[in-house]
Amino acid sequence: MVYSDSLNVYPLDTYSAFCALQAQPHGTWAHFFGSSMKDDLRYTPSTCFETFPFPEEWERRLDLEAVGREYYDLRVTLMVDNDEGMTKTYNRFHDPYETSSDIAELRRLHTTMDRAVLDAYGWTDISTDCEFLLDYEIDEETWGRKKKPYRYRWPDDVLARLLELNSKRAAEEADAGLWPFTRGVSKVRSSQSGGRRATSRGTVPSATLWDETP
Repeated sequence: MVYSDSLNVYPLDTYSAFCALQAQPHGTWAHFFGSSMKDDLRYTPSTCFETFPFPEEWERRLDLEAVGREYYDLRVTLMVDNDEGMTKTYNRFHDPYETSSDIAELRRLHTTMDRAVLDAYGWTDISTDCEFLLDYEIDEETWGRKKKPYRYRWPDDVLARLLELNSKRAAEEADAGLWPFTRGVSKVRSSQSGGRRATSRGTVPSATLWDETP
């Protein structure tokens, strides 16, 4: 297999990190700050990953670890059993007319991940109820029979809170002399630094994403 030169690899081996990256808060950030190719999101590390304000200790939280592993294992099993890749699996996930029990369970576990990540931020007041909403506006008269760009997501996202947290951490790091402060979210290079500190929630679990799935 020949990989594209635009491929980015993140050597994160915990299910906690997987959970933080898969949940709706990071998805919301990526859809807002990422670039696009035709009508599809193109994940750009400089604006999607480097500037994202992860929850504290995001790479090693045991609460995120448990739900992240459960979601990951189900997704692997589902793709193997259905002989479907990730693209087709998530096309079904976001399809409002898809009612199969395995996709319903994947959606349920995704909501569980969302809840765990929101709680990690301390945002317990935000609902995790999702709806099938269009990713962008379309002209119904000219759209024709093409598949509509639905996405299973929150009607009320957390972008405003993430931006506020990003700005707060940037100011804190500037005050500490860690880097010259330049206004603008694209300059916040270490917003994820909250997750780099020593953890008080226990050691990193021995199971990792690189272990063989039973």
